[in-house]
Amino acid sequence: MNFLDGHLYPENQQPLIITCAPYAPAWMPSDFPEDIPVTMEEQIQKAVDCFNAGARVLHLHVRELDGKGSKRLSKFNELIAGVRKAVPEMVIQVGGSISFAPETEGAAAKWLSDDTRHMLAELDPKPDQVTVTINTSQMNVVEHWEDDDIKGTTMEDPAVYHAYKEMTVPAQPGWAEEHIRRLNAAGIQSAFQCYNVNSFDSVERLMRRGIYKGPLVMNWVAIGGGMDVPNLYSLANIVRAVPDGAVLTVESSMRNVYPINMMGIAMGLHVRCGTEDNLWNQTRTQRMSTVEQIEQLVRTSLEFGRPIATAQQARDILKIGVFYDTVEESLAKNGFAPNIAGRQQGYLRKAA
Repeated sequence: MNFLDGHLYPENQQPLIITCAPYAPAWMPSDFPEDIPVTMEEQIQKAVDCFNAGARVLHLHVRELDGKGSKRLSKFNELIAGVRKAVPEMVIQVGGSISFAPETEGAAAKWLSDDTRHMLAELDPKPDQVTVTINTSQMNVVEHWEDDDIKGTTMEDPAVYHAYKEMTVPAQPGWAEEHIRRLNAAGIQSAFQCYNVNSFDSVERLMRRGIYKGPLVMNWVAIGGGMDVPNLYSLANIVRAVPDGAVLTVESSMRNVYPINMMGIAMGLHVRCGTEDNLWNQTRTQRMSTVEQIEQLVRTSLEFGRPIATAQQARDILKIGVFYDTVEESLAKNGFAPNIAGRQQGYLRKAA
């Protein structure tokens, strides 16, 4: 992305899109009973509350009545239908990591089979987006957490902690290509989860080869443990690589969420928050609900002078439902240099 004079002025930035992640599959309801929804009615109402607070994208997971994360696509269908009815304007983004909650207490945090994950393209009603991880990687989500971050939660159980410490993301090239093809065919946007420049490079190659022809919508996942690290240098590195036409949301975990989001707001990027990512206020003196986190980001953005996107503005910015006919159009619309036969990749230039 290019930063020109005035780029940090709010009038030259897009309205802020806040993605909320309120369903917190790594946590049990007992970890934050005031905020983690369990019944289907509570889960639907949580989406409504987040939208009313200012979030426009709902990162959706589903919970069973026993409090564990659901792996049943029928439950996903039920929640999506309920949210569509209750708050039809909200962009629904299904988390592609539907399976990382352990099946039994102390079991490994293991993702479901490739065939089962592909079934996200068959959800009915269909979501607007499904998150797509690129490149198999370690996903040690607890790596930069402190002991006090998990005090009083089920994560204090050594077996549960170990399960998340040892978790990996299976996202081989063949799986990713097939998954994207199925989402394309269903008219569902791929929301790419990029851990670092390496995974972004792989997304670019998928687009240059015509596997994905659509708007480049992506999260920079700065949670450590095999993902990128939450600091200014890593953020600058990914921002430098991303083309001007992309929509980039920043994502971190625990008390890094708010500082990283502040950087994102100031730079004209978009942000994510919620109990899936963080349980605490910045002084760790009390837990902070997803709605409270959204309200904090709304206040911060308005202090910067940057307005919050309306529901329609968010859909327009994300280009929900838009796909391109050719590789050339896709590259041009996203701000990439074109594919030109015979030219060295290192010398690509946009047409004057």
